[in-house]
Amino acid sequence: MNPANKDTNYTFWFAELKTRIYELQTKAVIAVNSELIRFYWELGRDICLKQDSHSWGDAVIDQLSVDLRKTFPDIKGFSRRNLFYIKRFYLFYNQDVIIVQQAVAQLHDSENFKEKTAKIPWGHNVIIISKCKTTEQALFYISETIKNGWSRVVLDAQIDTNLFERLGSAITNFTETLPKPQSDLAKQTLKDPYIFDILSLKSDIDERNIEDQLTKHITNFLLELGAGFAFVGRQFKVQLSEKERFIDLLFYHLKLRSYIVIELKAGEFEAEHAGKIALYISAIDNTLRTENDNQTIGLILCKKRDKIEAEYVLNAIKHPIGISEYQFSKALP
Repeated sequence: MNPANKDTNYTFWFAELKTRIYELQTKAVIAVNSELIRFYWELGRDICLKQDSHSWGDAVIDQLSVDLRKTFPDIKGFSRRNLFYIKRFYLFYNQDVIIVQQAVAQLHDSENFKEKTAKIPWGHNVIIISKCKTTEQALFYISETIKNGWSRVVLDAQIDTNLFERLGSAITNFTETLPKPQSDLAKQTLKDPYIFDILSLKSDIDERNIEDQLTKHITNFLLELGAGFAFVGRQFKVQLSEKERFIDLLFYHLKLRSYIVIELKAGEFEAEHAGKIALYISAIDNTLRTENDNQTIGLILCKKRDKIEAEYVLNAIKHPIGISEYQFSKALP
């Protein structure tokens, strides 16, 4: 379509569009996020349908941007760039529907997508459709954003560090040592690998140095651990008969209702690490755990681990333990 020669189809459509926007202004809801996102969804759908039915090219989006901004100068969001995002937004969640238009179930899914995306701000939606490849991945980040109240900066960082792929990937024996549904929830709580945002480490890195940095930047550490972790202490002392032992890091998980014992290893995972953390789990069960708490869980964080060896070791342990690798990266904003 040539913007200089608007045909009657475009003229009628734009008139209808103006009416809808005026109605939104009258109700004072265009600034309300959920209504704005739903409107963007419908506008993206309209753009796709009009382009398809009238053989309009992308020049119509240039014309639409000019006309909308001229008619509604006080409303942001009608730039050429944002209109292309709006079109892409609708297409992203309707990939399957467009391929198989007669599938009622997929049309229903499309409506579900619209309602879910309306629960987060537009800027978050733009990041998600720009960086995610599948709707499954996108819906995961939408749910996590809602649950954790992520800002755009945090959401962007979580996608860049592949949280979707990492969550629930730790090697564990939870299926054998924990009852359902706690075992499923515990598995989904742990990641592999963990990515630590540590600014300064000594050249001769050791567990204490890592521990110092993680507790120094505890906010970022808690963000990487995920929602529900409450910090109890570092070098937490437990008394075992005549001996005192010290747990690297101790947390309590509010949703699991379990203490989480974390042991940091600067090098490769060794079988004896599992025996040591099992001892700490027993100590916490016997000293801190109450009748309102579920079983204490152990997490070994190591720089490297052999997957097969780790699985063999955990098969021989009766306490719930997970083993994950960790990596270092630049600090989160």
